[in-house]
Amino acid sequence: MSSIDTQARTVASVSLTESDRDPEGFAREIGGSFERYGFAIVADHGIPSDLIRRAEEKAKAFFALPEEVKRRYHIAGGGGARGYTPFGIETAKGATAYDLKEFWHVGRELPEGHPFAEVMAANVWPEEVESFRATFLELFAAFDTAGARILEAIARHLGLAPDYFVDTVRDGNSVLRLLHYPPTDGNGPNVRAGAHEDINTITLLLGAEEAGLQLLDRDGNWLPVTPKEGELAVNIGDMLQRLTNNVLRSTTHRVVNPPPERRGHSRYSMPFFLHFRPDFLIETLPQCMEGRPNLYPEPITSHDYLLERLREIKLA
Repeated sequence: MSSIDTQARTVASVSLTESDRDPEGFAREIGGSFERYGFAIVADHGIPSDLIRRAEEKAKAFFALPEEVKRRYHIAGGGGARGYTPFGIETAKGATAYDLKEFWHVGRELPEGHPFAEVMAANVWPEEVESFRATFLELFAAFDTAGARILEAIARHLGLAPDYFVDTVRDGNSVLRLLHYPPTDGNGPNVRAGAHEDINTITLLLGAEEAGLQLLDRDGNWLPVTPKEGELAVNIGDMLQRLTNNVLRSTTHRVVNPPPERRGHSRYSMPFFLHFRPDFLIETLPQCMEGRPNLYPEPITSHDYLLERLREIKLA
């Protein structure tokens, strides 16, 4: 076994049921993996397998629609926040070649008159796919619940009150992304997703069992992230890295093009980008400045930070 294989095995693979049985032990294991790799694999996360199956079917049905139909749901000037983003737009920060993907965004449904409605756009829904809205609102809620349990473990790992993150993400600007990577010939500079870090707090990803997702280890090795079917790949985003003064790592990752035998196949996945609420002030935690300088002395709201980063990846 190579050293890279050995290292890859140390990315934590945990069961979320352990967070109930042994909350402190679970927090140590997943927190240690987030510190070392920025990633962990989470089983038994509570998102029903039947719901995942239905969601995958609905996503595939939408992406199979004619191009002109899908483009009806592209919101010009919307920064990709809701609805459809066509193939060939999103580009990783610092890259010149666009990613080989198209996607759909579902955001949080807010009641009429909610103060965040000014910065969190209303959802749009495709008429052509039956039960699309109901299915993805159900999945959004299930992701929200699983994410809250993981954030509780992160709070314990950092020495915070277990409920520390509850208010920070209340009505947060979270986004469920439905991703389609079409078949590719593998030629040229474009890849399915260029090397990047996520903007948000934590990301919960379904669909990574199809090979291609890799993380960049701090030793400079690209390591495969290989959850089993139905498991979540969970990673730290830049907002949480900033809040924790780089104690928790927002790790560079990518989705590489498939080997020749898989180039004729599409790849589908469903990441949930869990965000702080828009007015949450990201200010370095005192616990994360003990014995280390404050790398982020200027606080910033999560909404302002999000806008900065969307401009960098050409979505705003």
